Amino acid sequence: MKFFLDTANLEEIRAGAEFGLVDGVTTNPSLIAKEGRPMHEHIRAICDIVDGDISAEVVSTTAREMILEGRSLARIHPNVVVKCPLIPEGIKATRALSSEGVRVNVTLCFTPVQALLAAKAGAYIISPFIGRLDDIAASGMDLIRHIVQIYRNYGYPTKVLAASIRGPLHVLEVGLAGAHIATMPYKVFQSLFKHPLTDKGLAAFLADYQKVFQETTVG
Repeated sequence: MKFFLDTANLEEIRAGAEFGLVDGVTTNPSLIAKEGRPMHEHIRAICDIVDGDISAEVVSTTAREMILEGRSLARIHPNVVVKCPLIPEGIKATRALSSEGVRVNVTLCFTPVQALLAAKAGAYIISPFIGRLDDIAASGMDLIRHIVQIYRNYGYPTKVLAASIRGPLHVLEVGLAGAHIATMPYKVFQSLFKHPLTDKGLAAFLADYQKVFQETTVG
């Protein structure tokens, strides 16, 4: 499973990239706006840090405008994947852009049938939002499992990207459900390393070593 960072913060992206475990980045207009920098310039800067899929989202709401905007975003860098919302106009734009060879990440997916529409339109990635479903007492994991099964049934190459991940348990569950990609905030990525028994065990090992080392030195 690939790990993407769901952020537009360059410091977080650099920090994550140092591990050699980050395969890509997902951004959206809200994340880009927080950085206070022109979108194209900022996307290009992210592409310079991570050599992988970098999702950049359109802000238009008509197919014609999304297509024009998507083409412009795709020209920023070969690694850019254009994000289109899962609305009728977004599916039209996905079909048009994908037919031109532009890779499209269809975002804001909340049902398996929506995911089927995206795959039929040629989406490169589908982004189901599991955390937002959990927030309204629906099952985000069932959504992932159903999409994965439908895609397997019919051989769709569209990659399932689990979005709106809230913690390490979500990462575990989407991995078990068969998602190809998990995109997460940098804080969640950091939390994957942590366990109290790891910290406790390391402290004990170091204390034992220090005790023996000191005794040997004194002796």
